Amino acid sequence: MALSIPKLPREEPLAPGHRLCSGCAAPLVVKLTFKALRPGERMVAVVPTGCLEVATTIYPETAWKCPFIHVAFENAAAVASGIEAGFKVLIRKGKYKGKMPYVVVFGGDGGTFDIGLQALSGMLERGHKVLYICYDNEAYMNTGIQRSGATPYRAWTTTSPVGRKIPGKPQFKKNIVAIAAAHEIPYAATASIAYWADFITKVRKALDAEGPSFIHVLAPCPRGWRYDPRLTITVARLAVETRFAPLYEVEYGRKVRITVKVPRPKPVTEYLKIQGRYAHLLRPEYAKEVEILQRAVNEFYEYLEKLEKLSTT
Repeated sequence: MALSIPKLPREEPLAPGHRLCSGCAAPLVVKLTFKALRPGERMVAVVPTGCLEVATTIYPETAWKCPFIHVAFENAAAVASGIEAGFKVLIRKGKYKGKMPYVVVFGGDGGTFDIGLQALSGMLERGHKVLYICYDNEAYMNTGIQRSGATPYRAWTTTSPVGRKIPGKPQFKKNIVAIAAAHEIPYAATASIAYWADFITKVRKALDAEGPSFIHVLAPCPRGWRYDPRLTITVARLAVETRFAPLYEVEYGRKVRITVKVPRPKPVTEYLKIQGRYAHLLRPEYAKEVEILQRAVNEFYEYLEKLEKLSTT
């Protein structure tokens, strides 16, 4: 699908005046998702508790211009499954004459990697035609910047503070795309707000898939990551340019393709030094931690390259 800005839909799914932070990536995730819709297509948004929900639906107001359902942290995928199944029944009984709308979940990392993982797995295993998009700001930002299963190695959060014994979170980030792909669903992918054409193309592929789909989008957070809000796109782009957050897709759990190649990556320090949550890693005493992180980044990208090569043989 060839994309150009003039050909994209002009309608915006979010009204201006929502209360998301300056520089927040979450509204960009929503806006880019809606750009993948074709004329006449409709979408139902399911959003669990989190930054996106709290800041766009402060009673009695809403910023959403499409059908919107707020659900609990843990059950977004289950509710989305029910909506999809309900529309199928209404269409079969002739009680709904319109075209089947797309059901899309916008869940944060807390509601996806951790609290909502069981419901997500159930939705994927049952085969509901739902697109689940995780906007990942790598911590529970809405409740005070606590660590989540998505928080990277050695990142600072309020519950993985930097101390003399433990300099930030000691565990590596959970590979949520691998977990989704292990269900052998038609489509799973990573995306970035800094690469809008790649993002929109992936959303379109996900919507066209015959069954459930999953997209993981890195969503930089100025408050939690401690950077200037003007630099959100820069931070998102550096995550790809350093291979810290590679862009790839997986079809039916087997066919892997890197969609944005990075043949000459920048050192991971270029990504770390722009964020206050990694400021401690730039001190000489933590040089070994940076080496561990760089090695992990290199090894995972090489692993993806091997999988891609196997997919084409």
